[in-house]
Formats: sequence, C-alpha cells, structure tokens
Amino acid sequence: MTHPDPSPTPGRHLYRATYLHTPGNPFRDAQVLDVQQDGGLLVEAGRIVQNGDFAALARAHPDAVIHDLRGGVLLPGFVDTHVHYPQVRVLGGLGMPLLEWLDRNTLPEEARFSDALYARTVAQEFLSGLALHGTTTALVFGSHYAGAMEAFFGEAQRSGLRIVAGQVVSDRMLRPELHTTPDAAYREGLALAGRWHGQGRLLYAVTPRFSLSASESILDACAALLRDVPGARFTSHINENLQEIRTVADLFPQARDYLDTYEQAGLLGRRSVLAHNVHPQDRELAHLAAHGCSVAHCPCSNSALGSGFFPLARHVEAGVRVSLGTDVGGGTGFGMLKEGLQAYFMQQLMPGGRPLTPTDLLYLATRAGAEALDLQDVTGDFGVGRSFDAVLLRPAEGTPLGTVLRHAESAERTLAALFAMGGAPDVAQVWVAGDTVHGGPAPVRAPL
Repeated sequence: MTHPDPSPTPGRHLYRATYLHTPGNPFRDAQVLDVQQDGGLLVEAGRIVQNGDFAALARAHPDAVIHDLRGGVLLPGFVDTHVHYPQVRVLGGLGMPLLEWLDRNTLPEEARFSDALYARTVAQEFLSGLALHGTTTALVFGSHYAGAMEAFFGEAQRSGLRIVAGQVVSDRMLRPELHTTPDAAYREGLALAGRWHGQGRLLYAVTPRFSLSASESILDACAALLRDVPGARFTSHINENLQEIRTVADLFPQARDYLDTYEQAGLLGRRSVLAHNVHPQDRELAHLAAHGCSVAHCPCSNSALGSGFFPLARHVEAGVRVSLGTDVGGGTGFGMLKEGLQAYFMQQLMPGGRPLTPTDLLYLATRAGAEALDLQDVTGDFGVGRSFDAVLLRPAEGTPLGTVLRHAESAERTLAALFAMGGAPDVAQVWVAGDTVHGGPAPVRAPL
C-alpha cells in the first residue's frame, strides 16, 4: 500500500469537488446532510480551515494550490468500528454459526500469528484492504500475541491510517496457545501502549476477546490497564449469538446479563465500543446509554453467520450510539459501502425494523464511527477544524454506477447509488490528514 512521505506539504490546498457529509446525527436531528455541488475544502497542515462554495474560496485564497476532483464524489473517510486484523485470510467462511466458525476457521489461523514474519505480512494485507476500500479510521481487534501486535503497529504507523487497536486477551475456552494470564495481559498491554498509544495516528484499545473466553481475573486486569493508560479505548463482543449468551450466563452466574460481566469489572464508559449486540435485554440498552457506550453494528457478519437481526430502533430509542463495522473475517470484506447497504436490507426485512435513508447510511459509515471512538472533533465530517480524511469515489466511465451518478437528480439519489453499487474499484483516492494513503499522485505528508 502507499506509504506517506514524511516531508510536510507547505501552504494551503483547495480541494474542488462535489462533496457530501453529515455534520450532525440524523437519528436525532432533522436536516444533517450538507451538500456542495461545486464545493471547496481549504486545507492547511492536514486540517480543514474553511469550507463552502469553491468559487468564493478560490477568490479569497488566490495563492492556494487547487486540486480539481470534479467527476467524482468526495465523502469523509469511512470509519470501521469493528474489524479483526488476524482474520483477513479466513474471509468467506460461510455456512457456520459463530462458535463453529471460530473453532474451524478462525482460531487455527490466529494461532499462526506466533510467527512475527507471518503476522507482519498479514498486517500489510489487512491495512491495504482498509485503504483500498476508503476506510481511513478503524477500531481493530488485534492478535493474541504481543509480537504480532508490535508488527501490526509498526505497519499501521507506516500506512498513514488512523488506527485504534490492542492485543486481544483470553484465558479459557480457546486453543491453549491463545491463552494468557492476568499478569501477562496487563504487563504486555502496558508495554504495547507505552510504545504506540498516542504515537502519530495510533491509539491503544484494551481488548478482552469476549466474556466467554475471559475470566473475571482477565477482565479485572483489563480494567486496570484501561485505568493506567489515559485515553485508551475499550472494545469487545456482546450478545452476538444465542449459544454464546447462554454460555456466558453459565460462566458468570452472578451477572445480571452479558453486559454486566463488563460492567462489574469497570470496563464501560464513553470510549467503550461493544460489537454486535444482536440480542440485548432492555437493562443492557439502558446501561449502555447511561455509560455513554457505543455499539458496532456488523450487518454482513450477522447475516453470514446467521446471528440475527440487529434491533436498531431499540438502540436509538434507548439513546445508544450505533456505528458500523465490517467484522472481517466473520463479515464479507472491508467495504463500508456494502455494510451500509446490508444494514439497509436488514432493517427493511426485520419486523419492527427502522427504515434507513441514504443520509443515515452516510452518517453510520463516517461520523457515527468517529463519535463511537470519541474522535468526532478529529474526523468523520468536513467541518472546520477536522482532519482532511476523505475518500474520492469516481467510477469508471461507462460503468452502471457512473451512468447512474451522471443522471442523479439529487444528493440523496447520489448517495443511494453509491451505497447500492459502489465498491473498491470506484475508490480513486484516499487521504488521511491531507496525506494520500491510496491512489492519486505521489503522496505527501502533513502534520497531524
């Protein structure tokens, strides 16, 4: 993948494009889609300093370097809030429910990450997959091996992407070579965070795999690590599969529900993101909202593994933030456009589902993820002060998507077509903090 050049780009840059973004929350606010048919984004040192009509900005800043992106649609970079680094090579394992899929496909592959060279090669494949699909920020479920995470963080820093990740820890019910101890979980996590947390565009995430494979002692060690690494995020799984939920209930007989296993350990807060939550109880939704937690909805994975329909309306009504995750490799790929489309399908088919508009899908794929990671002041939209994290979608001439976009009569129609038909071949260029991380001309690097 493209590696940004370390030298900064001097001066101001004016990007001319048709751009769309959601500076608000469509589940809460009325009109949140901002559309500029001939818009301008004035960028300095990787950050947006002005936005609006291109002609007006060009007149006001005649010395700015102009980048003409017409012929495509510019969106904020996608934010994937649940994706597994060690699972790239097990994508496409259909026909199995979660626990069988883990045993047959995933865990044997994850054991291979004891080999640091293997782990580094997969890290490169993984990060390339994100950039190719226009994902600029990701909350990444890491490897069980500290050496594999060292390799991953090194490659992530070179990639230029905005990555939140951590070592995964478990002490039961997996392959023995994937188990650790509470002391090692804390010690290795603290060492990794000390080297990588806050370095460039990297942040650390405390990551017990799930309560099924993490005892009370491991969860307590994770809580200690979370307290001792200021600004760290927390992520894990919850309520994905009915058999998983029953097993967790047996393992934690004193817990009120699945969420309570994390709650009692002190792991819930504003920077906590729990993946799936397909089968929540009302108490869990209320407490997720009270703690300010977010849920990563992974519709392709929920469909592929037969986990169930995600109760989006119940989450929204309870005040729980929801974002999107691809869940590679339980999902079907790195495409956030595809995740948005699948979310739309599932809500259309689900009894009592919440119908989604194209604006909803753009929000879920961009700003909602930034909000989940508490990075809404950094990325997720094209507001002044945000990092210039962006994806240019420009389908080839003569393709069905290109034809539809050329004749689209509204911004909503354009968005609908992008989510219904768009994919990696349509991603022409991707930027993070003004750096080109995929496609486009030779990359340059601006300060954070």
